[in-house]
Amino acid sequence: MTIVRRAAVFAAMLFSFAVPAHAAEVAAPAPQAATAFESLAAAVAAHQSAEADDLQQCLASAIYFESKGEPLAGQLAVANVIINRTKSGRFPTDVCSVVKQRGQFGFVRGGSIPVIDASRAAFRTALGIARVALAAAWDSPVPKALYFNTPNRAPAARLTRIAAIGHHIFYR
Repeated sequence: MTIVRRAAVFAAMLFSFAVPAHAAEVAAPAPQAATAFESLAAAVAAHQSAEADDLQQCLASAIYFESKGEPLAGQLAVANVIINRTKSGRFPTDVCSVVKQRGQFGFVRGGSIPVIDASRAAFRTALGIARVALAAAWDSPVPKALYFNTPNRAPAARLTRIAAIGHHIFYR
């Protein structure tokens, strides 16, 4: 995607808060984002709104349940892990299927995501992070990461540690 096209897509998102509706669009390789905001907090604030499509809702729910108490960079890193999984060929190819995949996220019960009160500030932040991540509107703090866990849990396989952000360690 060229810088001009990326800028046009990003500008359209600022006004409509739209993100790609098809998993194939999300799964396409995304170049490093040219940030149009002074900070990640400004990018998140610009992407907050009440309406959310299923894709945004799934990703925001995962961010909320997995990292709501983390710094914004940690929440973005969690979102990027999920998006990276859709591109990896080792996981399902859409965000909701990755989030609901059996045994991957402890908050998912019986293939369902618990209902979240959308008026919660932490959820509005998670929704903003989801939109920023889906739009590649901020560079990923964990490029190519496919896994994360807490420092007190060792990864199940030999993985390469990429970063530690907040209370999570990210691996590929």
